[in-house]
Amino acid sequence: MRTALTLLLCFMTTFAWTQRGTVMVTETKSKNRIAFFAENRTFRDYDVLFEVKGTNFRQSAAKPRWIRVPAASRVHLKTIVLLRDKRPIYTKTLKTNDSLSKRALKKEFEVLDIPPPKIRPRKQITIYTSRGCDACDSIVNQLNSQNFIFRSVSLDENPKVKEQLGQFLSRSTQEMDALSSPIISLGGKLYSRITTFDRMMEEMEKD
Repeated sequence: MRTALTLLLCFMTTFAWTQRGTVMVTETKSKNRIAFFAENRTFRDYDVLFEVKGTNFRQSAAKPRWIRVPAASRVHLKTIVLLRDKRPIYTKTLKTNDSLSKRALKKEFEVLDIPPPKIRPRKQITIYTSRGCDACDSIVNQLNSQNFIFRSVSLDENPKVKEQLGQFLSRSTQEMDALSSPIISLGGKLYSRITTFDRMMEEMEKD
């Protein structure tokens, strides 16, 4: 039984990671122009060097300069003017550098609405919740508000998990039905008497 539950907990505490954003080039097209923008979807400032090469359009003859693109922002790079009745053919090149230069051109920028990065806790967190458990709601809400990566499992919606947890903790069906605090897994170790976020974080820091 212990082995089966361990496998279950390992499965339930598998986290899906999202790929971090990058600096990318976007285009805005009008009747006879194409404007290019750098979108920095990271939380770090970058300098970028952008070039467009091709035919059937005009652009400034000035030498390309490094341009500062602050974290979570959108910056205009350049605009090309299309030749009348001609289809533009072009290639784009973008170089990025996180070693910021004092000589980089600093332009006006638009702030992007990007969610803050998720925080990976020291130990994997799985919270098993039940209806009517105020402590469950409080801890889950604080984990969400502080952007922690964690797993929340409703025991009301997963009766088999509920039954296995009850057997592992030597609790009756009636006791499992009347839970007033969450059952929390921290790195695979179960806790059934944690009622506050601060108490959970104290246990998190223990070796």
